[in-house]
Amino acid sequence: MQLEENIHLAIHGLTDHKFRSFLTMLGIIFGVASVIAMLSIGEGAKREAIAKYQDLGVNNIIVREKKLSDEELEEVRAKFSQGLSMQDASVIKEIVPGVERIASQAEISTDVKFADKSVKSTVIGITPDFTEMMNYRLQRGDFIRENHCTQRMKVCMLGAGVAASLYQQEDPIGKMVKIEDQWLEVIGVLASKTLFTETVGELAARDLNTDVYVPLTTFLSRFSRENILAGEIQQITVRVDQSGKLPEVAKLMNEILKRHHFNNEDYSIIIPYELLKQEEKERQIYNFLLGAIAAISLIVGGIGIMNIMLATVMERTREIGIRRAIGARKADIMSQFVTEAVAISITGGIIGVLLGVGLSLSVSLFTDVSTYIRPYSILIAFAFSVIVGISFGYLPAKNAANLKPVDSIRYE
Repeated sequence: MQLEENIHLAIHGLTDHKFRSFLTMLGIIFGVASVIAMLSIGEGAKREAIAKYQDLGVNNIIVREKKLSDEELEEVRAKFSQGLSMQDASVIKEIVPGVERIASQAEISTDVKFADKSVKSTVIGITPDFTEMMNYRLQRGDFIRENHCTQRMKVCMLGAGVAASLYQQEDPIGKMVKIEDQWLEVIGVLASKTLFTETVGELAARDLNTDVYVPLTTFLSRFSRENILAGEIQQITVRVDQSGKLPEVAKLMNEILKRHHFNNEDYSIIIPYELLKQEEKERQIYNFLLGAIAAISLIVGGIGIMNIMLATVMERTREIGIRRAIGARKADIMSQFVTEAVAISITGGIIGVLLGVGLSLSVSLFTDVSTYIRPYSILIAFAFSVIVGISFGYLPAKNAANLKPVDSIRYE
C-alpha cells in the first residue's frame, strides 16, 4: 500500500469523525501549547535575570553599606567603625591585585524640582568610572567627566523617568534643577532602563529611571546626609580583570575591610557573577520542571490517541479483513493505522504550536511576565507530539495487522 493512499485514508478517517478526532487531538494540542508557553516563560525569566546581573557588571564586586537600625549603627560606631569611606576605596585600589577600575557612590533620597514640578528621586554622587562599569547609556548630552569631579562642578545627569516628568517635551540639556537648596545644570539624560534592579543582598529594589547623578565631590561638599551616623559613601564597585579571580579578590577585600572596620560587619560584599551562575542553575532546573509538567499533557494525549485507535481498529475489523483477503500485507495494515495516528498528532501539534505561540505572546502583552520563544522549544514540542503519535499508535496498528483475515471478515 502506497504512502499517498495511507495519507488519503488517514485524512478520510479524520474528516469522517471530525468531533471525535478533535477530542482526540485536545491532549496533543494542550500538551504542545503548554510546553511552548512554559519554556517561553522560563526563558523570559532567565533573560531578565541575566540582564539584571549584567546591569550590575558580571566582572564587578560590589561592597554595599548594610542597612542597620539607628541602635545598631550607634553600636557599630561606638566600636570605631566609621562605615564605608573613600579611604576604603583607595586602599582596595592600591593593595588588591587584578583591580581594573573602582567607583565610589553616595546616596540620598530627596525631591528634585524644576519650575512648579517636583519628583521624588534618589540622588547619587558618582565618580566618572561608574557609568561605564554599570553599563549605563546616554539618551542625550554627556556623562559626568573627571573635570566635573576635580572642579566640584554643579552639574547632574537625569534618569529617563525624571527627565520625562520634569521637562516632558522640552530638551533638559543646559536647564537647571533644584536639589535641596542647590541649583545644578543638566548635562545629560540617561537611556531608559527597562529592567529594575531587584533586591540582591543589600541592593534595594528601585526604578533606576528615577535616579539623578551628580559628581561625588559635589555631592559630599554640598548635600547633607539623612543619617549623621551613615558612612561617607554607600557603595564601592570594583571591576576585576578576570572573572575567575572574583572569589579570591572578594576574599582579600573582605580581609582588608574587616581590618579597617575593626571587625564590624557594617558592609556586605556582593558578587553578581556568582549570583548569576547560581540563578542560571536554578533556572535550568525550573525550566526542566516546567517542561516535564507540560510534557505530561502530551503523554495523556498519546494515551487518548491509543484508546481511540484501538476503538477504530474494532470498528474497522471487517474492513481490515477484506483488505487482507485481497492481498494487503501486515506491513500495509500497520502503516495505515500508524499513519492515521501520526496524522492526528501532526494536526494537533500544528494547532498546539499556534496556540502556544499565541499564549506566550498574550502573557507578555497583558501581564508583567516577560516571555521569549526559542525556536528549539517549538521544535521539541512538535517533535515530541509526532513521537507520541508513532509510539501510542504502534500498539493499535500491530493489533490490526495481526487480525486473521477470515475471522475479521466474519466480525460483526
